[in-house]
Amino acid sequence: MKIVSIVGARPQFIKAAAVSRKLRERHQEILVHTGQHYDYEMSGIFFDGLEMPRPDANLEIGSGPHGAQTGAMLKAIEEVLVVERPDAVLVYGDTNSTLAGALAAAKLSVPVAHVEAGLRSFNRGMPEEINRVMADHLSHLLLCPSDTAVRNLAAEGIFENVHLVGDVMLDVLNWAKQHAGGNGNRPAVLSRFGLSERAYLLATVHRSENTNDVAQLSRIFEALDSLEEPIVFPVHPRTRKMIGEMGFRPRPHLHLIDPVGYLDMVALVGSARSVLTDSGGLQKEAYWLGVPCVTLRNETEWVETVETGWNVLAGSDRDKILRAVNSWNPPDSRPALYGDGAAASKCVDLIAAGLSCDGSR
Repeated sequence: MKIVSIVGARPQFIKAAAVSRKLRERHQEILVHTGQHYDYEMSGIFFDGLEMPRPDANLEIGSGPHGAQTGAMLKAIEEVLVVERPDAVLVYGDTNSTLAGALAAAKLSVPVAHVEAGLRSFNRGMPEEINRVMADHLSHLLLCPSDTAVRNLAAEGIFENVHLVGDVMLDVLNWAKQHAGGNGNRPAVLSRFGLSERAYLLATVHRSENTNDVAQLSRIFEALDSLEEPIVFPVHPRTRKMIGEMGFRPRPHLHLIDPVGYLDMVALVGSARSVLTDSGGLQKEAYWLGVPCVTLRNETEWVETVETGWNVLAGSDRDKILRAVNSWNPPDSRPALYGDGAAASKCVDLIAAGLSCDGSR
């Protein structure tokens, strides 16, 4: 079979890294990069670190307002699909690239498989929520990371071709730990930034609900500035732009660094005392690596991490953030969540079986 896979942002590169390896063992994959994350620090460095195949097509859409960006992606992806005539289109997660890929395929009657289907924040103010809901309702095959995701789809009347596969990000994390050597040596990235294990915090902020609201972002920075231990903060370009416009000058303990590659990020998460983030991927990685997480949002799609006591929702409330970092400790137990690390193989099996069963194309 010929599968066109659509990626465009760092979280999608991680997910695609696991699935592409398995997919290319048995099928032809055309990997399309929309260019949503377009510079080396946000794109190329991740392809290098994950040992992913290079994209077969880079649409070079770049950033822009949601409507203009999604529209440009829709047009460019449609042109690729008309030429390639794939048996299916594979989309990941909840970005504008996800929505554009699903919509372009559906308009051309090409079956859509959605990896990470069924997640819901129930906050329609999030662009990501709109993207994931629309992608799910356009998809032929829905590949879910959790029982909660399956139930969310059922609540919306989606029952057919829904499968619980687990989270492909766990596949990649396990691969990364193997490639890091697992020999107990100090990670090189810690030496590069002068860090000691469990003696620093790791922070990231990139979601538009935080970066587009100056008051909200200011409260988060005020909390980070009020903490009295080293904080490493890889800065997303959108966030760096806002920092410049706000004139924010961090105290010396808050280290603003450029984005790092996937293997370095895994090492930074795994060695931190705690993680503060609005990233869904980092919430899960912190959980899998046994690191407490303070989520800088008022809700999360990964509700299981909160229910187990390893993730606290603090939003942009300075006092909540400080209490969570300084006073909260997770429980001793940490049950397995989001599958067994074999989600990519299950996804590929279901894509092949699903198309064969209904005779699509």
